[in-house]
Amino acid sequence: MDLATLFGMVAALGLIGFSILTGEGADTFINVPSLVIVVGGTIGATFVCFPMKTVFGVVGVMRKTIFPGGTDSTALIAQLEGLSKRARKEGLLSLQAAGEDIKDDFYKKGLLLVVDGQEADTIETILGTEVSSIRARHTVGADIFKAMGTYAPAFGMIGTIIGLIQMLQTMNDPSSIGPSMAVALITTFYGAVLSNVIFLPLAVKLELRSASEVAQKKLIMEGLLSIHAGDNPRILVQRLGAYVSASARPQES
Repeated sequence: MDLATLFGMVAALGLIGFSILTGEGADTFINVPSLVIVVGGTIGATFVCFPMKTVFGVVGVMRKTIFPGGTDSTALIAQLEGLSKRARKEGLLSLQAAGEDIKDDFYKKGLLLVVDGQEADTIETILGTEVSSIRARHTVGADIFKAMGTYAPAFGMIGTIIGLIQMLQTMNDPSSIGPSMAVALITTFYGAVLSNVIFLPLAVKLELRSASEVAQKKLIMEGLLSIHAGDNPRILVQRLGAYVSASARPQES
């Protein structure tokens, strides 16, 4: 679990809430029509841009911001090194049993292709297509949050304009101008908070998660191709070491 995402959102919202509660007129910041304009308008515009199934599917992608999943890359290199040693000693068919213990579908698919004796080009094409598909799915998820981060402030401005128009209709009562102006600006506040605390940060986090997952899939693919080619395990470790920092690279054995 990545606590940074939850901590960041709670901290940002908490500090905003604290500043509101320590000031006067905290109840002014609660305005249901303004919230409906921003949230409803943002969701509606998002459905215009993206298919409904894609928008609903972003919930599953969003889980990756908190539960990134995957295995530590250093542990993966060590595991692939072990498989390489086993393949050189007992043959590729001996790796079939190891595939049953692997939970990652991409990893398992690639290992079975190696065990089945597929050509290296075929393995690289199949796994490369899978990596491209993963990257595309994550890109769509990030694009949806970027779009929502753009629309939320825009609908905040729309709500503010509506409030100002309504306020101008009551200019004959000076005492109502202040409260009406405050309510008019609430929608801009809602839009700015949703955009900068939730939508845009989630988009950035998804892009980082996508890059990390794609890099790990490429590591697995490189390792499996190295095993398929019968490379020396030390060569495999050196090739895969490029995917992790120098301090995290496993020691050659």
